[in-house]
Amino acid sequence: MAAAAIHQFAECITCHAWSPDHSMIAFCPNNNEVHIYKFFTDKWEKLHVLSKHDQIVSGIDWSRSSNKIVTVSHDRNSYVWTQEGHDWVPTLVILKVNRAALCVQWSPKENKFAVGSGAKSVCICYYEQDNNWWISKVVRKKHESSVTSVAWHPNNILLATTSTDGKCRVLSTFIKGVDTRGSHASTSTDWKFGEQIAQLDLSSMWAFGVRWSPSGKTLAYAGHNSMIYFIDDVETSPAAQNLALRDLPLRDILFLSERTVIGVGFDCNPMIFSADETGLWSFVRYLDERKVTTSTSRASQLSEAFGKLYGQSKQVASSDTVEPSKPRGGVHENCITCIVPLRKGNDSIVKRFSTSGLDGKIVVWDAENHIDIKK
Repeated sequence: MAAAAIHQFAECITCHAWSPDHSMIAFCPNNNEVHIYKFFTDKWEKLHVLSKHDQIVSGIDWSRSSNKIVTVSHDRNSYVWTQEGHDWVPTLVILKVNRAALCVQWSPKENKFAVGSGAKSVCICYYEQDNNWWISKVVRKKHESSVTSVAWHPNNILLATTSTDGKCRVLSTFIKGVDTRGSHASTSTDWKFGEQIAQLDLSSMWAFGVRWSPSGKTLAYAGHNSMIYFIDDVETSPAAQNLALRDLPLRDILFLSERTVIGVGFDCNPMIFSADETGLWSFVRYLDERKVTTSTSRASQLSEAFGKLYGQSKQVASSDTVEPSKPRGGVHENCITCIVPLRKGNDSIVKRFSTSGLDGKIVVWDAENHIDIKK
C-alpha cells in the first residue's frame, strides 16, 4: 500500500507542516489554533497549542534550517514562532493588508517569506536586524483577485503566484540589503522589487497550487476547470502544455522530481503525472488505486455517468431516501487541500510526502517504492 501511515488528528485539517527532522507536525484543525504533535514510541502526543490568531489559520510553514514556524490567518495577521526552551514565542508581522491572509511559504534561503492575501496583493516579509522585527513589502496592483498560492523559485528571487482571477504570475522579490547580487551576471538580480516577469493566462477559472520543479526550469499549477498546466522556460520563452483531467479539479501539486508530479484535490486521491523524454506530460494513474470487480466497476461508471448527466445522486425508485455518495478516494474521504514534501538532507528527489484534507487525516505516502520517479 502506498500510504505508509494514516493519522486521524481532527475532524478537519486546514493545513500542516513538518519539523526539520520530521519528528513533529504542526497543523490547524480548522480553527484559530495550531496544534503541534510529537511522536513518542508508538503514539502521537500533543505538545503545544499556538493560539495567538483570532480567526482560522489558513497557512503554516516550518523552516528547515532555522526551525521557525510562520503562520497566517484570516485575521489578516502573520506570526513567526521561535522555540525558546519548551515554549514557542510569537513575533507579530505587520502585513499591511485589509483582507484575509490565505497562504504562506518560506524562501529557499529562509531570509524571507511570502504571504498571499485576499487583498489582491502579495507580502514579502523579511527580518530587519536593526529594529529587531519582521517587516513586509507589498506587491500591489498586479493581481485582480485573491492570491491562492505562492511558490519560490530556487534562486530565492522569483516568486510564482496563482489567483482567483485565473492567472499565474511570476514576480521579482529582490530586496536591497536582504538579497545579494552574485559575482556572476544574473538576470534575476537585475529586476526591481515587484516587477512582473511573466503573466500566464491559461486558465479560464480559479487557479491553485503553483509549484516550481527542483531546478526551477518548469512551473506547474492547477485550474478549477479540471486542468493542470506545465510551463517551461518561464523567464525567457515560455512553452506551455495544458492537460485536461477526466474527473474533479486539483487543489495542490508537488514535484517529486523534474519529470514526476503529484496532484491532489477534490478526487480525494493523489494523481501521478510524468513527462517523457521529449517533455510531454501525461496522467499516469491514481496513487491509491483500489481493486474492484468488473461488474462493480461498470456499475459505478454507469452510475457516475448518470450523476454527471442529471447533476444529482442516484435515486432508488422504491425508496424516498437518496443513496449517500461514496468516498471517491481510498485513504482520504474528503477533499485533499495540502501536500507537503518530506525531504532528507539536500536530496532533490522527494521520496516521501504527506497530505491533509477536510476529513481530518494526515497521510504519509511512500513514493520511492510505489512510484516510478523519473529524474
